[in-house]
Amino acid sequence: MESSDQRPPLWLAGLLLLIAALALADLMLDGPMPLTSAHLWLEVSFVALCLGSAAWLGRAWLRAEHSLARVRDALQAREGERDAWRRRAEVALRGLGAAIDEQLTQWRLTPAEKETAMLLLKGLSHKEVAAVCGRSERTVRQHAIAVYRKSGLAGRAELSAYFLEDLMLPGAPPAEAPPSA
Repeated sequence: MESSDQRPPLWLAGLLLLIAALALADLMLDGPMPLTSAHLWLEVSFVALCLGSAAWLGRAWLRAEHSLARVRDALQAREGERDAWRRRAEVALRGLGAAIDEQLTQWRLTPAEKETAMLLLKGLSHKEVAAVCGRSERTVRQHAIAVYRKSGLAGRAELSAYFLEDLMLPGAPPAEAPPSA
């Protein structure tokens, strides 16, 4: 039995049934025996053990099949929920992306500066931004400095906080504003 397959092997139940049938045939071929014969009781016990084991394995296999069907149904339901959540989240994220893009436009960022700002918001380092954009790390640093200067923000943390600070999960208490200095 494979580790990922929790069903008992059905072929084993079939093998036990075959062994029981062969033992019964052997018992018939032995001819009539007295009921007190040890050989008779041994073969009858062997047949009963094989039949009982085959029945137990068959029942366990059927239970495993029913359990697997329930798990598949639950998984299919969860996949539907997941897909619905993704669709709802995509709408919200597109709206957030459009709002961020609008703000970057209001700061009069160039297309390269906008791209750098978006990648910095995603958490990429200057080196990673340079690799994604096909620019030098020095150029990316200059774009980042221009983003911070045009936005009036001090750095990456303030840039992220500007867009994400008020983003809260439903039901979360609003964050208190820091005391004014």
